[in-house]
Parts: sequence; C-alpha cells; structure tokens
Amino acid sequence: MNSREYYDIFEKCIQDYHLVDNVDAPLKNPYPENSWEGLLYRKNWIDTVQWHLEDIIRRPDLSPEDLVAVKRRIDRSNQDRTDLVERLDDLFLKEYSGVDVQKDARLNTETPAWALDRLSILALKIYHMSEETRRADADETHRKTCENKLAVLLEQRADLIQALDELLEDFRAGRRRIKTYRQMKMYNDESLNPELYGGKKKSSPAD
Repeated sequence: MNSREYYDIFEKCIQDYHLVDNVDAPLKNPYPENSWEGLLYRKNWIDTVQWHLEDIIRRPDLSPEDLVAVKRRIDRSNQDRTDLVERLDDLFLKEYSGVDVQKDARLNTETPAWALDRLSILALKIYHMSEETRRADADETHRKTCENKLAVLLEQRADLIQALDELLEDFRAGRRRIKTYRQMKMYNDESLNPELYGGKKKSSPAD
C-alpha cells in the first residue's frame, strides 16, 4: 500500500462515521480486523470519535459531571490511539526487518505510524474545514476564510503523502534505519502515576 491508499481508508472511515454522526455508534469495520486496512480503519475511527468528543467537551452548557465523564473518555481514547499506533509501527518494523541497511543509513525523527497518525488527523481537518466552506448559516467572510484554510490543508496533505512515501522508500532501500520507541505514557499507568498508586499525599487542584 502507498500513502494515498492509507489516506483513502481514513477518508472512507470519516464518511462512514458521519452517516450516523454519533460518538456512541459501534465500530463496523468493513475490513478484516487484523489486516492493514482493518487496523487503519480502526485507527481513524478512534480519531474521528475523539474529534467529536473534543467538540462536546467545549460546550458551555455541559454539566460538571458530564465534563468529567467526557474528559476521562478522551483519556482512554488517547491511550487506545497510542496503543494502535505502536502496533502499526511493530508491523512496519517487521516488514522492513529483512532489509540490508546501509552503513551510513540515517534515523528519522518520526516513526512511520506516527506520520500516519498525522495523516489521519489531517483527513479529519480537511473533512470538517470543507464542511465550514459550505455552511448555510455562516456569512461569506467565514466561508472564504475557511476556503483559504482548506487550501493550506490540501497542500499539507500532498506534502505529507509525498514525504511518507519517500520515507517508506528509504526504508525499503536501506537508506534509513527504522527504529521505534514506546511512548511510555505514565499518567494512565496505576504503577507510575503517584496520584493513582498513593505514593504522595492526595491533593485537590483547589488546595
């Protein structure tokens, strides 16, 4: 698969989500669960649901109880997102494990799956900015501003797709050395977050 094909899966997922447009809608993955396509679709579904949760949490009429519930759901979503990105990186690592890496091969600042993460979020930005350019209840100034922003996002998409394809080609040719690290998020881990394991006196933000 190339980067445009990855993007097309993200785009399909976003369109499928908006047929129901409900953060509680169940995931109905059209691809085999553990296939590349299935994992990419699930990755974007997580991102799409979280996008709308981020909108919901900013509603001024949200009750304190609902705000806390949505925030904790976003936290779980972030962890699911990270876990799936790392799983995709493991697949990339396996795919290029047999490559004859050149002695002067360079490292990259970003793993391929985290670049895919950026592409998934970019697909969401493009979808929603495009919606804003057609808003009937917005004035012409708003629509024009969003058209200009959309043009930049589309340019970003072309650049990111090209850059990711070039990165993967460098891995295949041994010009770059693929290496991954775990994110090691500490605040979700009960053994590492002192507020959860009780390693320090509990305090509230108001103290």
